Amino acid sequence: MGGAQRNERNKRQQAMASRSVAQARGTAGGDRKKTIGIVVAVVLVAAAVIGGVLWSNASKNATAGQTIDPGISKQLAAGVVEKRDGVVVTVGKPGAKASIDIYADFLCPICGTFQKTYGTQIEDQVNSGALQVKYHMVPLLNESSNPPGYSLDSANASLAAADAGKFTAFHDALFANQPEEGKRGFDKGQLIALGQGLGITDPKFTASITSGTYDQQLDAEFAKTLKDDNLAQTFPDGRRSFGTPTVAVNGKSIQVQDPSWLQKLVAGQS
Repeated sequence: MGGAQRNERNKRQQAMASRSVAQARGTAGGDRKKTIGIVVAVVLVAAAVIGGVLWSNASKNATAGQTIDPGISKQLAAGVVEKRDGVVVTVGKPGAKASIDIYADFLCPICGTFQKTYGTQIEDQVNSGALQVKYHMVPLLNESSNPPGYSLDSANASLAAADAGKFTAFHDALFANQPEEGKRGFDKGQLIALGQGLGITDPKFTASITSGTYDQQLDAEFAKTLKDDNLAQTFPDGRRSFGTPTVAVNGKSIQVQDPSWLQKLVAGQS
Protein backbone atom coordinates (compact mmCIF):
# COMPACT_ATOMS: atom_id res chain seq x y z
CA MET A 1 0.00 0.00 0.00
CA GLY A 2 1.43 3.34 -1.07
CA GLY A 3 1.77 6.40 1.14
CA ALA A 4 -1.13 8.13 -0.59
CA GLN A 5 -3.43 5.20 0.08
CA ARG A 6 -2.38 5.03 3.72
CA ASN A 7 -3.02 8.70 4.14
CA GLU A 8 -6.50 8.36 2.63
CA ARG A 9 -7.32 5.39 4.87
CA ASN A 10 -6.14 7.26 7.96
CA LYS A 11 -8.36 10.22 7.04
CA ARG A 12 -11.36 7.91 6.70
CA GLN A 13 -10.65 6.29 10.08
CA GLN A 14 -10.25 9.69 11.76
CA ALA A 15 -13.52 10.87 10.22
CA MET A 16 -15.33 7.76 11.43
CA ALA A 17 -13.85 8.19 14.91
CA SER A 18 -14.94 11.83 14.98
CA ARG A 19 -18.50 10.87 14.01
CA SER A 20 -18.58 8.20 16.72
CA VAL A 21 -17.43 10.71 19.33
CA ALA A 22 -20.00 13.24 18.14
CA GLN A 23 -22.74 10.64 18.22
CA ALA A 24 -21.69 9.56 21.69
CA ARG A 25 -21.69 13.17 22.85
CA GLY A 26 -25.11 13.71 21.25
CA THR A 27 -26.51 10.64 22.96
CA ALA A 28 -25.07 11.68 26.30
CA GLY A 29 -26.45 15.19 25.84
CA GLY A 30 -29.89 13.79 25.03
CA ASP A 31 -29.77 11.57 28.08
CA ARG A 32 -28.78 14.53 30.25
CA LYS A 33 -31.63 16.62 28.84
CA LYS A 34 -34.07 13.76 29.39
CA THR A 35 -32.82 13.31 32.96
CA ILE A 36 -33.09 17.04 33.67
CA GLY A 37 -36.61 17.06 32.22
CA ILE A 38 -37.65 14.19 34.49
CA VAL A 39 -36.13 15.88 37.54
CA VAL A 40 -37.92 19.16 36.77
CA ALA A 41 -41.22 17.32 36.31
CA VAL A 42 -40.77 15.52 39.63
CA VAL A 43 -39.96 18.80 41.39
CA LEU A 44 -43.03 20.48 39.90
CA VAL A 45 -45.29 17.61 40.94
CA ALA A 46 -43.82 17.63 44.46
CA ALA A 47 -44.33 21.40 44.70
CA ALA A 48 -47.93 21.04 43.58
CA VAL A 49 -48.57 18.30 46.13
CA ILE A 50 -46.95 20.29 48.95
CA GLY A 51 -48.86 23.40 47.91
CA GLY A 52 -52.11 21.45 47.85
CA VAL A 53 -51.46 20.01 51.31
CA LEU A 54 -50.62 23.44 52.73
CA TRP A 55 -53.75 24.98 51.16
CA SER A 56 -55.90 22.10 52.39
CA ASN A 57 -54.57 22.43 55.94
CA ALA A 58 -55.03 26.19 55.90
CA SER A 59 -58.60 25.80 54.63
CA LYS A 60 -59.37 23.06 57.16
CA ASN A 61 -58.10 25.22 60.01
CA ALA A 62 -59.55 28.53 58.81
CA THR A 63 -61.27 29.15 62.16
CA ALA A 64 -58.09 28.70 64.22
CA GLY A 65 -57.33 31.88 66.15
CA GLN A 66 -60.38 33.61 64.71
CA THR A 67 -62.51 35.88 66.86
CA ILE A 68 -66.21 35.19 66.30
CA ASP A 69 -67.78 38.48 65.30
CA PRO A 70 -70.72 39.18 67.65
CA GLY A 71 -72.20 41.40 64.94
CA ILE A 72 -75.22 43.55 65.52
CA SER A 73 -78.06 41.26 66.49
CA LYS A 74 -81.64 42.44 66.06
CA GLN A 75 -82.77 43.76 69.41
CA LEU A 76 -85.55 41.86 71.12
CA ALA A 77 -88.59 44.00 71.80
CA ALA A 78 -89.78 44.83 75.27
CA GLY A 79 -91.75 41.95 76.72
CA VAL A 80 -89.93 39.23 74.75
CA VAL A 81 -88.68 36.56 77.11
CA GLU A 82 -85.84 34.08 76.57
CA LYS A 83 -86.21 31.07 78.82
CA ARG A 84 -84.31 27.79 78.95
CA ASP A 85 -86.30 24.72 79.91
CA GLY A 86 -84.01 21.72 79.95
CA VAL A 87 -82.28 21.86 76.55
CA VAL A 88 -85.05 23.85 74.84
CA VAL A 89 -84.96 27.63 74.68
CA THR A 90 -88.28 29.45 74.27
CA VAL A 91 -88.20 32.97 72.85
CA GLY A 92 -91.30 35.14 72.59
CA LYS A 93 -93.90 37.16 74.37
CA PRO A 94 -96.24 35.33 76.74
CA GLY A 95 -99.60 34.84 75.08
CA ALA A 96 -98.32 34.63 71.50
CA LYS A 97 -100.95 32.65 69.58
CA ALA A 98 -98.60 31.09 67.02
CA SER A 99 -95.84 28.76 68.15
CA ILE A 100 -93.22 26.76 66.27
CA ASP A 101 -90.35 24.46 67.21
CA ILE A 102 -87.09 24.78 65.27
CA TYR A 103 -84.57 21.93 65.29
CA ALA A 104 -81.16 22.98 63.99
CA ASP A 105 -77.44 22.27 64.20
CA PHE A 106 -74.93 25.15 64.27
CA LEU A 107 -72.73 23.24 61.78
CA CYS A 108 -75.53 22.35 59.35
CA PRO A 109 -75.13 24.40 56.12
CA ILE A 110 -78.84 24.11 55.26
CA CYS A 111 -79.65 25.43 58.73
CA GLY A 112 -77.36 28.36 57.95
CA THR A 113 -79.29 29.03 54.75
CA PHE A 114 -82.58 28.75 56.64
CA GLN A 115 -81.36 31.31 59.18
CA LYS A 116 -80.25 33.72 56.44
CA THR A 117 -83.57 33.35 54.63
CA TYR A 118 -86.02 33.40 57.53
CA GLY A 119 -84.12 34.52 60.64
CA THR A 120 -85.11 38.16 60.41
CA GLN A 121 -88.73 37.32 59.54
CA ILE A 122 -88.96 34.99 62.54
CA GLU A 123 -87.53 37.58 64.92
CA ASP A 124 -89.88 40.25 63.53
CA GLN A 125 -92.85 38.03 64.29
CA VAL A 126 -91.45 37.30 67.76
CA ASN A 127 -90.97 41.02 68.46
CA SER A 128 -94.50 41.78 67.29
CA GLY A 129 -95.87 39.33 69.83
CA ALA A 130 -97.43 37.10 67.16
CA LEU A 131 -94.96 34.21 67.42
CA GLN A 132 -93.22 32.16 70.04
CA VAL A 133 -90.27 29.97 69.03
CA LYS A 134 -88.87 26.94 70.81
CA TYR A 135 -85.28 26.33 69.74
CA HIS A 136 -83.82 22.82 69.85
CA MET A 137 -80.10 22.95 69.02
CA VAL A 138 -79.14 19.35 68.18
CA PRO A 139 -75.73 17.67 67.75
CA LEU A 140 -76.67 15.93 64.50
CA LEU A 141 -73.33 16.65 62.82
CA ASN A 142 -71.15 16.21 65.89
CA GLU A 143 -68.79 13.88 64.00
CA SER A 144 -68.68 16.13 60.94
CA SER A 145 -66.27 18.76 62.21
CA ASN A 146 -62.50 18.30 62.35
CA PRO A 147 -61.84 17.60 65.18
CA PRO A 148 -65.29 16.19 66.03
CA GLY A 149 -67.43 17.80 68.71
CA TYR A 150 -68.33 21.27 67.47
CA SER A 151 -72.07 20.62 67.15
CA LEU A 152 -72.33 19.54 70.77
CA ASP A 153 -69.99 22.25 72.09
CA SER A 154 -71.89 25.01 70.30
CA ALA A 155 -75.29 23.66 71.37
CA ASN A 156 -74.13 23.51 74.99
CA ALA A 157 -72.69 27.03 74.73
CA SER A 158 -75.97 28.39 73.36
CA LEU A 159 -77.80 27.03 76.42
CA ALA A 160 -75.24 28.70 78.66
CA ALA A 161 -75.88 31.92 76.73
CA ALA A 162 -79.62 31.44 77.30
CA ASP A 163 -78.97 31.27 81.05
CA ALA A 164 -77.32 34.68 80.69
CA GLY A 165 -80.23 36.08 78.64
CA LYS A 166 -78.22 36.19 75.41
CA PHE A 167 -79.45 33.17 73.45
CA THR A 168 -80.77 34.99 70.37
CA ALA A 169 -77.66 37.15 69.97
CA PHE A 170 -75.38 34.11 70.48
CA HIS A 171 -77.46 31.97 68.09
CA ASP A 172 -77.41 34.62 65.37
CA ALA A 173 -73.66 35.24 65.70
CA LEU A 174 -72.79 31.54 65.36
CA PHE A 175 -74.84 31.22 62.19
CA ALA A 176 -73.45 34.47 60.77
CA ASN A 177 -69.92 33.07 61.27
CA GLN A 178 -70.77 29.44 60.54
CA PRO A 179 -67.78 27.10 60.06
CA GLU A 180 -67.72 24.77 57.07
CA GLU A 181 -68.94 21.22 57.57
CA GLY A 182 -66.05 18.76 57.59
CA LYS A 183 -63.56 21.36 58.79
CA ARG A 184 -62.56 22.92 62.08
CA GLY A 185 -65.34 24.44 64.16
CA PHE A 186 -64.79 26.92 66.99
CA ASP A 187 -63.22 25.70 70.21
CA LYS A 188 -64.58 26.33 73.68
CA GLY A 189 -62.28 29.30 74.22
CA GLN A 190 -63.67 30.98 71.10
CA LEU A 191 -67.25 30.27 72.20
CA ILE A 192 -66.52 31.79 75.59
CA ALA A 193 -64.97 34.85 73.94
CA LEU A 194 -68.09 35.30 71.80
CA GLY A 195 -70.28 35.38 74.91
CA GLN A 196 -67.98 37.90 76.52
CA GLY A 197 -68.13 40.00 73.36
CA LEU A 198 -71.92 39.97 73.71
CA GLY A 199 -71.64 41.30 77.24
CA ILE A 200 -71.87 38.09 79.29
CA THR A 201 -69.86 38.51 82.48
CA ASP A 202 -71.32 35.77 84.69
CA PRO A 203 -68.53 33.22 85.46
CA LYS A 204 -71.16 30.46 85.30
CA PHE A 205 -71.25 30.98 81.53
CA THR A 206 -67.56 30.14 81.19
CA ALA A 207 -67.84 27.24 83.61
CA SER A 208 -70.81 25.74 81.74
CA ILE A 209 -68.94 25.78 78.43
CA THR A 210 -65.69 24.47 79.89
CA SER A 211 -67.36 21.57 81.69
CA GLY A 212 -70.00 20.78 79.05
CA THR A 213 -72.81 21.24 81.57
CA TYR A 214 -75.61 20.32 79.18
CA ASP A 215 -73.82 17.74 77.01
CA GLN A 216 -75.49 14.66 78.46
CA GLN A 217 -78.94 16.23 78.39
CA LEU A 218 -78.45 17.31 74.77
CA ASP A 219 -77.37 13.81 73.72
CA ALA A 220 -80.27 12.16 75.59
CA GLU A 221 -82.87 14.51 74.12
CA PHE A 222 -81.41 14.13 70.64
CA ALA A 223 -81.71 10.34 70.90
CA LYS A 224 -85.44 10.80 71.62
CA THR A 225 -85.80 13.22 68.72
CA LEU A 226 -84.34 10.70 66.27
CA LYS A 227 -87.00 8.18 67.29
CA ASP A 228 -89.94 10.59 66.96
CA ASP A 229 -91.63 9.78 63.65
CA ASN A 230 -93.64 13.01 63.86
CA LEU A 231 -90.39 14.89 63.31
CA ALA A 232 -89.16 12.71 60.42
CA GLN A 233 -88.94 14.15 56.93
CA THR A 234 -89.48 12.35 53.64
CA PHE A 235 -86.45 12.83 51.40
CA PRO A 236 -86.44 12.75 47.56
CA ASP A 237 -85.23 9.14 47.56
CA GLY A 238 -88.27 8.12 49.62
CA ARG A 239 -86.30 7.68 52.81
CA ARG A 240 -87.86 8.99 56.03
CA SER A 241 -85.64 10.22 58.81
CA PHE A 242 -84.93 13.21 60.99
CA GLY A 243 -82.93 16.02 59.42
CA THR A 244 -82.04 19.62 60.06
CA PRO A 245 -83.49 22.13 59.88
CA THR A 246 -86.91 20.86 60.97
CA VAL A 247 -89.78 23.18 61.76
CA ALA A 248 -92.63 21.66 63.76
CA VAL A 249 -96.08 22.83 64.81
CA ASN A 250 -97.88 21.00 67.59
CA GLY A 251 -95.10 18.41 67.62
CA LYS A 252 -95.30 17.55 63.92
CA SER A 253 -92.88 18.65 61.21
CA ILE A 254 -94.19 20.99 58.51
CA GLN A 255 -93.01 21.89 55.01
CA VAL A 256 -91.21 25.21 54.61
CA GLN A 257 -90.54 25.19 50.87
CA ASP A 258 -93.22 27.85 50.33
CA PRO A 259 -91.44 31.22 50.88
CA SER A 260 -94.56 32.58 52.61
CA TRP A 261 -94.97 29.63 55.00
CA LEU A 262 -94.32 31.78 58.07
CA GLN A 263 -96.80 34.51 57.17
CA LYS A 264 -99.45 31.90 56.41
CA LEU A 265 -98.77 30.08 59.67
CA VAL A 266 -99.01 33.26 61.75
CA ALA A 267 -102.13 34.42 59.91
CA GLY A 268 -103.79 31.04 60.39
CA GLN A 269 -103.18 30.99 64.12
CA SER A 270 -103.63 34.66 64.97
